[in-house]
Amino acid sequence: MNLAIFDLDNTLIADDSDFLWGQYLVDRGIVDKDYYEEANIKFYNDYKRGSLDIVEFLDFSLAPLALHDAQQLYRWREEFVETVIKPVTLEAAHALVEKHRSAGDTLLVVTATNRFVTEPIVKLYGIDNLLATTPEFKNGQYTGKFIGTPCFQEGKVVLLKEWLANSKHTLEGSCFYSDSHNDLPLLKLVDKPVAVDPDDKLLEAAQQANWPIISLRG
Repeated sequence: MNLAIFDLDNTLIADDSDFLWGQYLVDRGIVDKDYYEEANIKFYNDYKRGSLDIVEFLDFSLAPLALHDAQQLYRWREEFVETVIKPVTLEAAHALVEKHRSAGDTLLVVTATNRFVTEPIVKLYGIDNLLATTPEFKNGQYTGKFIGTPCFQEGKVVLLKEWLANSKHTLEGSCFYSDSHNDLPLLKLVDKPVAVDPDDKLLEAAQQANWPIISLRG
């Protein structure tokens, strides 16, 4: 039983769920439009450049969770998944996941986007195992903070190793699909790294290392 690991944003879906959630909050008037939209774009550009300060970003992106009742947040999230996320899911990504499922592989998504946003998205693909940045939840309310290691860059490796230590799985025969150069630490760790519609930096690295390069965008 091999481990098939997937990045989420711009890999299994054709956009970035973290960025889209921020834009959804802006469009619904839940956050201040001018400030939040400008900051959301800045952080996303930092991410694409590989210069994102993950703690600063999490302080920004998790803050709205602390301002609203959890049940209201879940209602907004349900609408977000239905209206924003489902249109950017990918038929080829579903097929890839099913190929690994049929082969008896264990499926795991490892994503930098926080668990509040990503948990229902991962369920669209029928994947039960998720490693993501975890928002703090106390007394029935999100606090706006995070707990544990942010699931980003080297943090993905840290969290995966912790997960492996508490499971029956190893990285023998493992594969990891990702679009982003931010995932190079984890791509270099698995047996079978695969670049999926890669950004320019990952494309260059994949070509140099002779990794498979695929597209799930048709």
